[in-house]
Parts: sequence; structure tokens; C-alpha cells
Amino acid sequence: MTITEILQFVDRVVEKQTEKHLDDLEKAVVKGLLQGKTYSEIADECGYKSKNYIGDVSRKLFKILSEHLKEDISKHNFSWTIERVINSQFVGLVNSKINWCPNSPQADASQSITDEEKPTKSTGYRDLTLAPKITHFYDRTTELQTLSRWLIDQNVHLVSVLGLSGIGKTTLVKQFVDLNLPHFEVVIWKNLKLSQSLDGIINEIITGVNHDSIQADNKLTQFFNLLRQQRCLIILDDVQELFIKGELAGEFKTESKNYQNLLTTIANIEHQSSFILISQEQCQEMISLNEDLYPIKCLDLQGLDHTEILKKWGLKDDEAWAEFSHMYGENFVDLKDIASLIKSIFGGKVADFLKEDSLVVTKDMKSRFTELFKRLSPTEQEILLQLSKFDVPVSREDLSQSLSMSSMDLMNGLRSLGQRYLLQRIEGEKVLFDLSLVVREYVRICC
Repeated sequence: MTITEILQFVDRVVEKQTEKHLDDLEKAVVKGLLQGKTYSEIADECGYKSKNYIGDVSRKLFKILSEHLKEDISKHNFSWTIERVINSQFVGLVNSKINWCPNSPQADASQSITDEEKPTKSTGYRDLTLAPKITHFYDRTTELQTLSRWLIDQNVHLVSVLGLSGIGKTTLVKQFVDLNLPHFEVVIWKNLKLSQSLDGIINEIITGVNHDSIQADNKLTQFFNLLRQQRCLIILDDVQELFIKGELAGEFKTESKNYQNLLTTIANIEHQSSFILISQEQCQEMISLNEDLYPIKCLDLQGLDHTEILKKWGLKDDEAWAEFSHMYGENFVDLKDIASLIKSIFGGKVADFLKEDSLVVTKDMKSRFTELFKRLSPTEQEILLQLSKFDVPVSREDLSQSLSMSSMDLMNGLRSLGQRYLLQRIEGEKVLFDLSLVVREYVRICC
């Protein structure tokens, strides 16, 4: 199956819906999407300055295809959905089956996909019972490409996806898994809020994959043999549950030390498998191991451009969205919470909400921050309380003068708050520290 044949299929669907064939730009967009290119790359190739216009063209095509094919098609599932649809009820529209992956090496439009370029279609073991269902996924193209490069191309053994609660870590990883299942023979998702027993998890994996009886005195050897013999992707969500509350970030509980040993071993031995650790705070093992010497990577997740999100939620006064996003936009869950409040109290009018001239911390936001605050050490709590008194970024020296703690405690506390993604670090002539507006307001009114 060539790109030309895929274009013919999409053209037929679009023509049936609109009575118009694809124009040259739409063809270039479809081709770029099939080759895994970003909107910016497609815009450059087509001579457009704005990636936003390419995004608009793409979304128009997705809407047409979704309506006709009865599928929820987006940029991130475009190639896989077209493949699945053609291979099922619509296979008669084209000459042969399609097997295309957006992360495959880019092919010329006149070339067929060779067997070597096809992802392996495995009938291996899948346990995604505890993985979330994604109802909406907003653009994280760069992050998905990064995970694909690390986990598929480079076979990185340990990848941490890190950031504040609600920033979108779990959703990102689930989207990556959905798009890349064929690249792994074994895919397993475990949530450590529900079960922290490493022994139990290893038992489930061994028996689930190979249906082997567990050899009590040789269990770890069985497990590591599995990692060598099959390409496994094992996701551990909510890894922060393994760490001690009330201590500096990333310190393993006594009963979780076996995880600490496991992660170190996975980074040191030869195998073909990967672990994704989803966490609100970084563990010490990922800090102490050098990425240049060990197959490990960390992805720090940041906020999104929320223009499309706010539009989809039906908020009004788009000229006020920039100020609104500045106040609440770092965290997707917080933003959604406030957006819901604006729709129910202000009829969706963002400008009217902003006239209140005060930053709102809702009940749900308070609950999330309270849980996070309970995890902090006394040193970190004291630093946060002091930082909340400043309305501008402050240097370590100024903080030190207003706190009665040793220089070492202050440095350790600042570092730990950074590992929890509660602290904003600003580089300049002097390194300055700051809090997000929402965190500062929570600390002021609740602590």
C-alpha cells in the first residue's frame, strides 16, 4: 500500500461527504500526517508561515472523516484509525490492506511500505485493565514524539513522566500506549495507588504472560528472563505512593525498598524492555543515575496552549483568555474546574469572571492541594509559607534572611520542592524562586 493509494481512499471519503475532491494543500496535509510530521513541518513544506492554518485544515478533514466513518478521528490517531477502518468494513475501497505507523521512517509518496518498516503485529499479552479511558486528548505532539524516540527507536529502559497532579501525565502515556501497542509484545499497566506489592505485580506478570508456575526461589530470574526474551512495556502509575510522606521528595518507604532495587537493576542489566514511571515527584534513583551512561530519561510535563480547549468548552470573551490562562492555565484539571464554575455562575463569560478581581481556589482545588501539602516535609512547608508572602520572585539569599533554618536545609528544601514541581525557578543574574498564582493563593488562605 502506497501513500498515493491512501490519499485516494481519503479523497473518496471526502468527496462523498462534500462533493469536492481534496485540494493540493489537503493532500499535502494528509501525506504529512501519514509521515508523522508536525503542523509546523507541514506548514514549512507548503510555504505557510502559520502552523495554526495547517491545524485548521487538518481538523476540518478530521471532522469530515469522523462523520463519514463513524470514528472519533484526531491528529494522534489518524494513521491507526484509517488503517483499522480500511482493513475492516471499508477494505473494498482500496487495492490491498494498509499497515501504516506515524512513527515509521518517512517514505516517498511513490514507495510502498516494506516489510521491515511495518510495526510488528503481536498477539502478545495485554493487561490495560487499570489504564484510564481517554475521552479527549489535546495536542502534545512534541511529547508523543519524544516518548516514541526514547521507547521505540532507542529502547530506553526507564522513562519517568513527571509533573503536578492534573497536568496530563497519565493521559499522555495512555495515548502513547494506544498509538504504539504493535511495537510491544507485552504491555502491562499497574496503578500503585491500588496495589504497592511488587511481589504481587511480578507474580501477575509472570503468570499472565507465560502461564508459568511461580518459582518462589527464582522469581526475579524468571521476571528478568521475560524482559530479555520479549519486548515488554510496563507502566507504573502514581509512583509517588512509594515515597514517604512528610520527608523530602523521592525517599522510598522502608516497605518499598524492593522497588528501589528493581529500578537500579533494570537500568544496569541487558534486556529489550521498558518501564514508564508516572509520578508527581522524582525518585532519587532517576536523579543519581547519569543519562549519558544509563538507558534512562525524564520527561517533565508542562502546561498546554489552552486556546482550543477553552473554545471547545464553550467559554466566551476570547480576548480575555490570555489573562485567564495566565492565572489558571498551568494545570489542566484546575483550568477545567474554574471553567465549569464560569459556565455555571457567569454564563461562560470569562470577562465577567475576571471583574471579580480575585483568584478563586475551588473546593476541589483545595482538596488536591491539601493532599499534596501533606506530602511535604516540615522544611518544605516552611519555605512555601515564606514564599507565599512575596508577590515577586525571590532569591535564595533573601529567603535565607527571612527563615530560621540552616543554609543546607534551605537548599535541600528548595531542591525537593522543585522535584515536586511546586517551585518555579527563574534563571538570570541571580537564580530566583517563585510560586504559581494558584499555589500562592492556596498557601495564603489555607495554610
